[in-house]
Amino acid sequence: MYTIIGLMEEKLRSFKGRKLDVNCGTGAIYRGTVEDVEDGVLKIKDELDVISHISIGKIIALTECSESSTRPGFIA
Repeated sequence: MYTIIGLMEEKLRSFKGRKLDVNCGTGAIYRGTVEDVEDGVLKIKDELDVISHISIGKIIALTECSESSTRPGFIA
């Protein structure tokens, strides 16, 4: 039988190699590519190649990012 953490690990593994916004509440939002998921910890790499390790139990919401490199207000 799966626990909540086990189910979340399984879901996060399906995003491996994809870019996510990870919301941990109170303004803590991490953006990066999913590198690994193991033992209740999500490992993501941001665009500067900085690795973040996030406790799965602290994640409130996930949003998959689009690959669009343009930003409003900037001329490409």
